[in-house]
Amino acid sequence: MSVLLTGGCGFIGSHTAVELINNGYDVVIADNFCNSKPAVLERIGRITGKIPKLCVADVCDHAAMTKIFRENGIEAVIHFAGLKAVAESVSKPIDYYQNNLGATLNLLRVMSENGCHRVIFSSSATVYGFAEKMPLTEDMPLSCTNPYGWTKFMGEQIFRDAARADGSLSAVLLRYFNPVGAHPSGLIGEDPGDAPNNLMPRLLRVAVGIDEKLTVTGTDYPTHDGSGVRDYIHVCDLAKGHVAALKYSETHKGAEAINLGTGHGYSVFDLIFAFERVNGIKINYVNMPRRPGDVAINYADPQKAGELLGWKAELGLDDMVRDAWNWQKKKSALTRALFQL
Repeated sequence: MSVLLTGGCGFIGSHTAVELINNGYDVVIADNFCNSKPAVLERIGRITGKIPKLCVADVCDHAAMTKIFRENGIEAVIHFAGLKAVAESVSKPIDYYQNNLGATLNLLRVMSENGCHRVIFSSSATVYGFAEKMPLTEDMPLSCTNPYGWTKFMGEQIFRDAARADGSLSAVLLRYFNPVGAHPSGLIGEDPGDAPNNLMPRLLRVAVGIDEKLTVTGTDYPTHDGSGVRDYIHVCDLAKGHVAALKYSETHKGAEAINLGTGHGYSVFDLIFAFERVNGIKINYVNMPRRPGDVAINYADPQKAGELLGWKAELGLDDMVRDAWNWQKKKSALTRALFQL
């Protein structure tokens, strides 16, 4: 079975490609390398023994996407492609709406024109906005606090409307929580560049000495240690959730939103101290005031994923910090070797 991964060379996409190949799927990746690097393909091949087919393309390009579908007999799509930096979305909202929604609309049009009726959408827990009750369940009211979140919210609605109009369409809307970690081989992981937004890549920069200190924004939240609590999930667990969703889409029509999280909240300090304990590395940090718009606690109720997909997260915080550090060490060693050539 041929599965198209839009943005498949990115952090979550590359790990999902590994899981799909290991489960016998033929993987085709469409990526313009806006948030990823071509070297990932070779690393996927080293892990699985099979390099996915790459099509360098922008998902907003109708002609390019049509060519991919017709040449590869695409039967299902996992749609990762999109701009993804929350802060950047606030300063460049038009870019985010045009790119993220344009890609989704074009993808659905090309799918329809080529008889493809199964899609897994990379949504986000940002669609819950400032929820007052935890854990977060799929039937709770939705809202967003930034343009990136709104593109996920609107993307979900586009898929719901499309599925309502076309009874043959199956759209699984996966709401991710906070993916961290890396493949245990250390060959693929999160590689956000020089200005990471997420906690784990910023922590890793301190661990390798690129940055002097990690900034902890907010230590006076009503949590067990004052720092913000989030549902961190190992990226390999998240990737397996996509395989389960793809199998679910074989026999179910319509649009279904499903949380992918652990159901456990870990604080910023929980993650820092676990990293120090597991990896034997001291992380220097400095406490700073809260950032406007940040919530105190955010974690999933993953019950629906268990019931519909037969999926649940299996890896814990120790696995996440160990695998993230293993990835960082191997990446740093490779960088040093390249500079010595």
